[in-house]
Amino acid sequence: MSSTKSKHFAAPYKTAALVLAGLLVMGSGLTAMAQSNNGLEGTWRAQVTVRDCGNPNVVLRTFPARFSYAKGGTLTVTTAGQLPSLTTPGLGVWQHTTGHSYSAVSEAFFFSPAGAWTSIQRLTRVIEVDGNGYTDNIALEILDTHGNVIVTGCGTSVASRME
Repeated sequence: MSSTKSKHFAAPYKTAALVLAGLLVMGSGLTAMAQSNNGLEGTWRAQVTVRDCGNPNVVLRTFPARFSYAKGGTLTVTTAGQLPSLTTPGLGVWQHTTGHSYSAVSEAFFFSPAGAWTSIQRLTRVIEVDGNGYTDNIALEILDTHGNVIVTGCGTSVASRME
């Protein structure tokens, strides 16, 4: 093959390579943009505040937690609010309600120091996402092993998206 034919033959491949490189760069930007605009989906670092339900300005305690909202509506919760030897991670579901608002419910099992199952903690959340942050209001229910509510509580959290 002569050098003239080689140059004409190689030119379309160089053009195709440049187009492909451009698409890859553009695709990377679209992926980053999609990750920052995916609503609640993703993992969040939260600071949970347990409050007095009768007087929400009274803070009873605060602790960090992690919330992972998966595509399809499942939720996994871990928290520093309880000893890991006495509780399981929380598992639950979430859904989009309207605009930037979401709701979520999670449950975790609680155990005595001797290892006996004692109760279930159910957290119901109303969440408002604002970019890479969210705030929520939490309704707490502690249920006995038969499903009867034995304690209720209130709380809030402030979260930021884990990048």
